[in-house]
Amino acid sequence: MDNKFRTVGMGAAFLMALSAVGPGFLTQTAVFTEKHLASFGFVILVVILIDIIGQLNIWRIMGVSGMRGQDIANKVFPGAGYLTAFLIALGGLAFNIGNVGGASLGLKVLFGFGDTFSIILAGLIGAALFLAKDMLKAMDAFVKVLGALIIVLMLYMAIRTSPPVGEVMIKSIFPDNINLLGLPILTLVGGTIGGYIVFSGGHRIIDAGITGKENIQNIDKSAVSGIILVTIIRVLLFLAILGVVFHGAILDPKDPASSAFKIGAGVVGYKFFGIVMWAAGATSIVGAAYTSVSFLKTLFVAVKKYEKGFIIGFILFSTLVMAFVGRPVKLLILAGSLNGLILPLSLLLILLGAFKKSIVGDYRHPRILIALGLIVVAAMGYMGLMSLSGLAALFR
Repeated sequence: MDNKFRTVGMGAAFLMALSAVGPGFLTQTAVFTEKHLASFGFVILVVILIDIIGQLNIWRIMGVSGMRGQDIANKVFPGAGYLTAFLIALGGLAFNIGNVGGASLGLKVLFGFGDTFSIILAGLIGAALFLAKDMLKAMDAFVKVLGALIIVLMLYMAIRTSPPVGEVMIKSIFPDNINLLGLPILTLVGGTIGGYIVFSGGHRIIDAGITGKENIQNIDKSAVSGIILVTIIRVLLFLAILGVVFHGAILDPKDPASSAFKIGAGVVGYKFFGIVMWAAGATSIVGAAYTSVSFLKTLFVAVKKYEKGFIIGFILFSTLVMAFVGRPVKLLILAGSLNGLILPLSLLLILLGAFKKSIVGDYRHPRILIALGLIVVAAMGYMGLMSLSGLAALFR
């Protein structure tokens, strides 16, 4: 099992990490870094702690039970699994349209293709991966290679832009104004383990059969590894952009991430941005499609029977919407608002599942994880409810 874990467990960690590192990840980090400068390090630190609590709880309970998130939810409250699956699939679809857009932008920067061609090519590349005979192994290899590429390019940019590392270390503990950091924390948590993302690697581990109490240590390693990978990429991107704005540059508000790369390293930096944007979008396309469909396959027989076809269809539908409609604003607003509630809802259902023998048998989930998990549920639930104000935009 150790060899299997090294292959699948790290693949699951990369899948979770690269599902989080999408086009929105790049934009959010650039915007918040320019606004809060070195104090943004505090946000990253808080988000790491919340992410670890959420991910350890969800992956542990799913892993011990061998059940996916929707199945645990249905056992806790009949019908809750269908609601959770609907919310996650809706969010996954909406954000996957953005992922296709991000990947196509990367291709456009690299090769100068037109908009529609870039969008269709980006979607076809993602869909083609699932035509492989062993699509799960192909997916693991894909996210590992692109994840390593992103880290190398981010490291180069972080060194090139010479950020004030000493100031970052101080303000990560003592930020300038902690009262202004609530929104960035909510946004980053939602983007790192919100919606489908927290379940992506956990469902991959279940598909590989790495389940049961005997695999708790391996499950924990994979869960924490995923958060560490996201954190490494986030910190390197933060430092790279901070180095640019700290020295007086002003980012382009229409495309802050690409302008940071271009200012920091000229034409080479801009091409690096193209690679990073494509890789981030492509891996997020894969993660969103795989995980969204995995939430439906135990609820609907047809989805389980034709899983590969549904994943490919999910990607192609996202691609067609992006190519011919663009980003559907109302759908994105709705999905974004609901996404703020998915983490506390799904985490609460999974935590309740830890008390049912029909789910976890004689396993006893650590009380400290339960207590910390409930704190996250309460805090994120409150902030998520506040995010519902975005729904008013649908009726303007």
